[in-house]
Amino acid sequence: MLKGKIALVTGSTSGIGLAMARAFAEKGANVVLNGSRSPDEIELARVGIERDFSVKALYLAADMSVPAQIAQMMAEAERVFGSVDVLVNNAGIQHVEPIESFPVEKWDAIIAVNLSSAFHTIRAAAPGMKARGWGRIINTASAHALVASPFKSAYVAAKHGLAGLTKTAALEFARDGITVNAIAPGYVWTPLVERQIPDTMAARNLTRDQVVNDVLLEAQPTKEFVTPEQVAALAVFLASDEAKSITGAVLSIDGGWTAH
Repeated sequence: MLKGKIALVTGSTSGIGLAMARAFAEKGANVVLNGSRSPDEIELARVGIERDFSVKALYLAADMSVPAQIAQMMAEAERVFGSVDVLVNNAGIQHVEPIESFPVEKWDAIIAVNLSSAFHTIRAAAPGMKARGWGRIINTASAHALVASPFKSAYVAAKHGLAGLTKTAALEFARDGITVNAIAPGYVWTPLVERQIPDTMAARNLTRDQVVNDVLLEAQPTKEFVTPEQVAALAVFLASDEAKSITGAVLSIDGGWTAH
């Protein structure tokens, strides 16, 4: 379905991003990985994709909070492969703390990585996509693009902003053969979610089990975590020709969270 296409997925060395990269590779796309794991973990993921799916996988180590590095990553991907056909903005970081004590540097970092980086990648990818008359831009948002939770001011603000960026870009590119959509997962069991548990324990004075059951899964009527593979399957569908009329959408995959 995507044979010969190039899929660039930010934040793709673990979790949702890696599941997406592998799902695109399974459909025949060559992939560009980006993320901040150890060199051994990154190489294991990259080689695994090439071995399992007989495609090419390239790793580019851009810091997604630095616009110049983002521009360099996008240019290098196009230089090596000739195009970026599918762009997935998945990179994300998190910090949990009340607003009055929320570190300013954490706010700035979350906005830069979770929101501004998507602007920079889209800005770089759009000219090539327009020239080829085909492109798929998929932004990993969150249920927090639609609803809020306490102690996550920067994350919620960034994800709401990402939903707005998605809609604006979709309107701008509507006649260029480019679709722009956002996937809004509920809680997915990933390293990002696991790392926020201690902060949430401290912020709410709860045990680990209470955080998992009474905070993370409390909002999801299914009482189950969404899986990275489920999110990846939706991303693959959005990249397909069958989804060409879906653009500007924020698609929930959240176990019923935002149905409340």
